[in-house]
Amino acid sequence: MKKTVLFVALLWLYTLTASAQLVPLDADGRDSAYVENIVNRSQKIVDGLQLDDKKTARNVRNIIANRYFLLNDIHEANKDNHDKRDAELYKHHFELASALALYLNDEQIDAVKDGMTFGRLKRDYQATQDMIPSLSDFEKQQILIWLKEAREFAMDAADSKGKHFWFDKYRGRTNNWLSSRGYDLKKERDEWMKRTNKQ
Repeated sequence: MKKTVLFVALLWLYTLTASAQLVPLDADGRDSAYVENIVNRSQKIVDGLQLDDKKTARNVRNIIANRYFLLNDIHEANKDNHDKRDAELYKHHFELASALALYLNDEQIDAVKDGMTFGRLKRDYQATQDMIPSLSDFEKQQILIWLKEAREFAMDAADSKGKHFWFDKYRGRTNNWLSSRGYDLKKERDEWMKRTNKQ
């Protein structure tokens, strides 16, 4: 019992200490206009979280901005070596969620990921369900799993084109899978358009 109480106390102290520290912005040596653009982009994502604590909001903003800086550095340094680029991206991939976990819950971390990927996961998931209302719970779950996988890859893309590429790639996988399960996607899409036009 004493060990449990001590552990909880230490965990609380660690969390309190972490939240009191300011996450520095990795802006040294970077173009000021570029830094401003990234900070503003990151701030928009943070604004969507509606965090009450200003220090927490600033730390989260800096974590996101630093992530954008890191991704840019990796892509710029490895333009001619895709294997090294991919290895570096994988090496650092999980750092974002780990850093955010000091300040955000799982749902908020997902919101950050959505913000960094133009909300494609939610839009694509809803569109698929709207197009095929007869999807089973199992099929919906599988589609959502693939969209989350696509989001993880998209988060590490160099630009918006790269981010959309991953969702389009996984949409192709989803469509092939649904076709193999007997869905006539052209018919489903045509019926969806008819329903949409009637609204």
